[in-house]
Order: sequence, then C-alpha cells, then structure tokens
Amino acid sequence: MADTPVRTRSWLSTLVRQRSVQVTVALWILAILAVPLLAHGQLPFHRPGLHNPTFGSQLLAPNLALLEVLVLIVVVYALTRRREVPDVGARAPERAIAARETTWMVLYGIAGLLGGLILGRALGYHPISFHLTGTLYGTEETVTPAEVAVWAGYNFLVFAVAPYLYLHRRYTPTQLNLKSTNWRNDLLVIVVVLVLETVAELVGFSSAILDLSPRQLVLGMPLAFAVYFVGTVLPTMIFVQCVLVPRYQRLTGSTATTVILGGVTYTLLHCFDGWLSVSSVSATVLSVIFLFFQYFGPGMIKTVLTLRTGNAWVHVWAYHAIAPHVTGDTPTIVKIFRL
Repeated sequence: MADTPVRTRSWLSTLVRQRSVQVTVALWILAILAVPLLAHGQLPFHRPGLHNPTFGSQLLAPNLALLEVLVLIVVVYALTRRREVPDVGARAPERAIAARETTWMVLYGIAGLLGGLILGRALGYHPISFHLTGTLYGTEETVTPAEVAVWAGYNFLVFAVAPYLYLHRRYTPTQLNLKSTNWRNDLLVIVVVLVLETVAELVGFSSAILDLSPRQLVLGMPLAFAVYFVGTVLPTMIFVQCVLVPRYQRLTGSTATTVILGGVTYTLLHCFDGWLSVSSVSATVLSVIFLFFQYFGPGMIKTVLTLRTGNAWVHVWAYHAIAPHVTGDTPTIVKIFRL
C-alpha cells in the first residue's frame, strides 16, 4: 500500500516535466486569459444550436469538455492496464523514412484542405472541412444534399482512399493499426467509452435527437451514420490514426507528445468549419482559440485509444461514428434532407 503514492507521484512528475506538456498547458491557460480581452463579452461565431448561451458558459464549456476527455483517458488506461499494449511507434518505418513520410503527409494534408476550400467555393458551397457546415452546432445557412455528397466524397477520396492506396502496399494492416491484437479488450474499451461519451453528449451538450419523431429517427440516424462515416470518420482514421500517429510516436519517442500532436492534427483538419469567423483580426484569433477548444481534446482521446489498443478502429466505434455524430448530428441531417 505504501508504494502506490510513490508510483503516482513518479508518473505525474514524469508527465509534467515533459516540455510538450508544459507548453500545451501554458498555451491553454493563455488562450483562456486572452478570450475576455479579445471578445469583450461576445463571441463572433455562428452556433445557433447553443441557443444563446452566456459568454461565461461558452468559455466554461470547452474546459469542462477537456476535463471529460482527461477522465476518459484515465478510464482507457485503467481498462487496458492488464493487456499487452502494442508498441505503435515500432510499427512505423525507421526514423529517416518516418520523418520524410510525415513531412509529405502533412504537406499533402494542407494541400487537401486548400483544395477543399477552392472546390467548395467554386461550386457555390461552403469550404470543405472535416466537418460539414452545421455539424455539432447547427446552422441557419442553406446546406443541400448535393453539398453533403460533395463534402463526404471529397474527404473520403482525399484523406482516406488516396493515403490508404499509397501505403497499403508498403505496410501491413498491423503496421497501419488496422488489425486487433486483443479483440476482447478492444470491445470492452469501445463499449465503456461509447456509453460514457453518449451520456456526456446527451446530458452535457445536446439532447435534440430525443425531440425527433420515430420516423425521423429511423431514417435520420442511419443516414447521419453513413454520411459522417464516409465524410469524416474514415478520413480521420486513415489519415491521422493509421498514418500519422505511428510516425509521431516513432519520431518523438513520447506518448504524451504523440497524444498532443494527434490533438493538434485533428484540430487543424477542421480549420474551415462553418461556425468559425474571420470577419476581423480579433474574430480570427478567437476562431483559432475556439477551434482548439473544440477539437484538441477529442483529437487527444482518439489518439490515446489508438496508442493503448494499437487498433485505429477502436476510436471509430468508441468516440466518433456514433457519439458524437449520430447522437449530435442526426437533427442536422434530418433538416438538410427534409426527413
């Protein structure tokens, strides 16, 4: 019994001594302090699904969401503590090749995002980001079924199909984190995290799905699942969890830094989300801050799920395809397709 506190302190001290953790905590605190100075009591975002919340609640909410993510990370570690945790970094190629592939994939991702911006605007749609306009927060702007199809198809081809076709001949499914090494434990993690996240979404974020009619639920839920599975879930799994996460781990040799980089990558892939505002310098800075407030935590837990199980599919079912997208975005899909 006497050894337990010592191990806890050692684990915490090792974590907080890492430069990446210190920088992340410092930047998060600075962002919180900067928001009141920039916003002057009012945020410039288009988020009608929040139903006119107070300024204080909009600043508090992302910090509570991050706290929930940290709790989920602890839960995942507890659920996987007795299994043989795969060495995801060892699945990546040697450092020189990993560095080259990472650089090219990051540049490719930037090009893909810019291509989505140009294509969306050229077709008269919203910029193509990793989330469809209206995702999570709803929208009063027009989003058509045709735009949904273009959004999902573009992301699927650019961020899922193309990277997979390029890499699957060079690397095995295990090296790409596509094969389970312990399906029983994977299933346990999926069920527990999915239940916790679903409850958190419905209680703490939005219960709008419960207001839909039975017909809307029967039609809307499978459609929301399919749309988001193609348009953001598979692209996230392939581009981030299968390709970049093993290489981040190989290059940094640090689990904490890999988790942080996973959070940063996932955040930046949403840089053209429809609720953001670039109407002024202060609005743009606030958009960057709240972009990280929104997506950094989810990107971290997705990465933790992959690192602890070695199976990128775990994040798909535990914390993406169903919660939050089916639970949170079915009302938006019902509205777009007039179900």
